[in-house]
Amino acid sequence: MPNQNNQINTSQIPVGVVGLGLMGCSITTCLLIAGHPVVAVAPISSDLLRAALRIQDHLIKSRENGLVVNGPDYYFENLLITEDYAELADCQLVIECTIENEEIKASVYSKIEEVISPESLLTSNTSAIPISILQKLTQHPERFLGLHWAEPSHTTRFLEIICGDQSSVEKGEYLYRLSHQWNKEPILVRKDIPGFITNRLMYAMYREAIHLVENGYATIEDVDRSCRNNAGYFMTFVGIFRWMDLTGVQAYHTVMKNLNPTLYNGTEVPKLIDDVVKAGGNGVSNAKGFYDYTPEEAKLWEETFTRFTYQIRELALQYPADLIKKQLQQSKEENP
Repeated sequence: MPNQNNQINTSQIPVGVVGLGLMGCSITTCLLIAGHPVVAVAPISSDLLRAALRIQDHLIKSRENGLVVNGPDYYFENLLITEDYAELADCQLVIECTIENEEIKASVYSKIEEVISPESLLTSNTSAIPISILQKLTQHPERFLGLHWAEPSHTTRFLEIICGDQSSVEKGEYLYRLSHQWNKEPILVRKDIPGFITNRLMYAMYREAIHLVENGYATIEDVDRSCRNNAGYFMTFVGIFRWMDLTGVQAYHTVMKNLNPTLYNGTEVPKLIDDVVKAGGNGVSNAKGFYDYTPEEAKLWEETFTRFTYQIRELALQYPADLIKKQLQQSKEENP
């Protein structure tokens, strides 16, 4: 794995973000906090004002929670929000954050590649379309990679860097090193696969959760409670394989023999989620999802989740991926 300890001067690396919806704004916030000059392009005019307010709010909350010491004005000096793609000309890295539509993305890539250098990196925050497909829409597929973020991007440690079939792995390794300056513990996916790593794991769980509810084994509340108090209890500290090591690999081997054949493996969209979407539900954002919300409840859930992201980040940072190696090294230095 590439050495992440090589410091990179982010102030000398202008970055472009194209698409200023929910994730585009938090990605922009993350990059500003890391010290990058950022050009944020709004393909939709209505996003111009909304994006500035959303990024400002992220920076205010980041200061209130100790992520940064400076106010929004300090970071806004490094930020240009615009509709003009030509402003991306000096960017060494551009991150596309538009909707999951190949035609729209192809149009956006064409506009970006008209102005950036052939040496600049072009990436997509897609979580649904394989990178190997998207890079065929570009002039220089070898410099095209995936950067799959988690929301809110400026507080989470998660980032997947995905190489498509034609991507330069060396460029992926560069993004792996650079992303450590963004306070990430990144994953470098060297071979493209639909859904990448995290979504393949998570959607297997979503599918089984919906199956259990649809077939009367448990309520939605029961399934959520199970996840919160089991996987949610350990996953901030360790992942799946370390958890099995900590709790005994042989037990999992025994259980898999009997349990795996009974797990749901349907390929259709489950009726439970299909019904929510067909009824116009989108969850907390419009107060209509798997749960029923009053507008006040939906707003409070959003606010509480935001507060939680900062608090869980503070706890998680006490347990970085290399914690045990650092403790062993410290022990050797203290007891040579």
